[in-house]
Amino acid sequence: MRCIRNNMETLIEGFSVEDMRAMSLGLAHGMARYKLKFSSDKVDTMIIQAISLFQDLDKEINNYMMRLKEWYGYHFPELGKIVTDNLIYAKVVRKTGMRDKYVSTDLADIVPEHVEKNIKEAVEISMGTDINERDEEFIWALCDQVIELDNYRTSLGEYLKNRIKAVSPNLSCIVGEMISAKLIAKAGSLINLAKFPASTIQILGAEKALFKAMKSKQNTPKYGIIYQCKLISSITGKTKGKISRALAAKCALCVRYDALGESDEPVIGEECKQYIEDRIAFLTAQEKDGGAAGFKKNQKGADHKLEGGGYNAGADFKGDKMLGKKDKDASDDGEGKKKKKVKAF
Repeated sequence: MRCIRNNMETLIEGFSVEDMRAMSLGLAHGMARYKLKFSSDKVDTMIIQAISLFQDLDKEINNYMMRLKEWYGYHFPELGKIVTDNLIYAKVVRKTGMRDKYVSTDLADIVPEHVEKNIKEAVEISMGTDINERDEEFIWALCDQVIELDNYRTSLGEYLKNRIKAVSPNLSCIVGEMISAKLIAKAGSLINLAKFPASTIQILGAEKALFKAMKSKQNTPKYGIIYQCKLISSITGKTKGKISRALAAKCALCVRYDALGESDEPVIGEECKQYIEDRIAFLTAQEKDGGAAGFKKNQKGADHKLEGGGYNAGADFKGDKMLGKKDKDASDDGEGKKKKKVKAF
């Protein structure tokens, strides 16, 4: 075939290499378009980019809020202790500005009545420094940036939830939309995540801790990204490790059904979630009653022990019972005479 391909011009009249290259390029473009249009709902590239942008927005909002609180804290430091929510803090600062405007400003549409009362009381005894109108303008601009980014983050979160339900309905049913998107982004694609075993899905996101534990020969981590799931974060004690293994196994089943199945209904996800919830209830009850049940079980086999640490003759080893009452094994001493039977004890 290689020889025929190399000598195609001499074997076929009117054939040119340029036409062959153009045909190959057109075929490649057509196949690429077909693959993209084959399942528009199953395109996980949008999810990977959206969840990456969502995490970047979280970092940016946190950085902006840190700067805003430090900047405005020089003027009114008591506000940060009264209003702890970042978005509400930015809205309060944007609506008022300078400290002396709080008395005449109505904040009922932003904060509750008792919080507004605490703010106005703190204004009168505030120990912050004064600022001018130029400083107020830049602080307002920073507040506008924070509020705008938060609104965009909220809309992006809604888009991401709708998109992940179309791409991976079963996985999102058992662990949630955001964690499903993080797992897909960490694996690279939905197909790659479907190829992972349950043990890999369990520690996905904790690679640094895993390699560190393997290098130092310590216990490996029990969970990675799936730790953020409500089914695991709400559990305490040894049950958390058992549930993480069970949850990873069910996640592997759900993601394979999402990647290779044809149904869009989360039937498998609902069944797996119900199984995990029942498993949590069973292990939690077993952990609470395990001590008493184990103690009673050990007491059943401890009847032969005497009180006071005395000697129990009934627990001695009985050789005749183990070997049988009649010992028929006799050995020859080499002269044709048999040795006498000797009891074991």
